[in-house]
Amino acid sequence: MPSHALTLTQIFAMEPKKAAASITIMTELVLPNDTNLFGNLMGGRLMYWMDIAAALSAQKHSNAPVVTASVDNISFENSIKLGNVVHIEAKVTRAFTTSMEIHIKVWGEDLAQQYRYKSNEAYYTFVALDPHGKPKAVPQLTVGNEEEKKLFDGALRRRQLRLILGGKMKPDDAAELKALFVKD
Repeated sequence: MPSHALTLTQIFAMEPKKAAASITIMTELVLPNDTNLFGNLMGGRLMYWMDIAAALSAQKHSNAPVVTASVDNISFENSIKLGNVVHIEAKVTRAFTTSMEIHIKVWGEDLAQQYRYKSNEAYYTFVALDPHGKPKAVPQLTVGNEEEKKLFDGALRRRQLRLILGGKMKPDDAAELKALFVKD
C-alpha cells in the first residue's frame, strides 16, 4: 500500500465540521485595471477572485493546503461595472475522501444607486494536500439548514458528472445519476 493511501480509521477519526464553519466572504472594488473595454469586470479577474475565496473555504474545512481540482460551469448573469463592489461567498457543500465541493455565489453592488444584484455562481472542487504534496483525508461535513442539505444531497450527482466528463468514471458506474433517469 502506498504511503499516502488512506485508511478508514484515518478518514473517520476526524471530527466532522459544520458547513457554516467554512463560509468565506470576499469583497473587492472593481477598479479600472479590472475592466474590459466596456467598463465591465473581466471574467478572468472574477474567476481569479472566486478561486481564492473557494480555496480559503476549503482550507478552513480541511486545515490543510489545497489545490483546485475542477471548476464547474460558470455562467455570467449580470456584468459588474467599474466602481461597483463584488461580493463573493464561498462555502463547502460536501466533503469526500480527500476532496471538497465548494459553492460560490457572486453579487455585484452599486453603492451609488444602493442596490445589489446577482452576478453568477459556480461549484469548485479542491483537494487537500499533506506535507509531501499528496492527497490528504478531509473531515466529513455536517449540514444545518435546508439550503445546506439541498446542496449536500446534489453534490454526489455533480461529482459523478464531473468524473464522467473528466474521463475518470464510466457513465454506467454513476449510480446517483442513473437513479434520476432510470426507473426500476
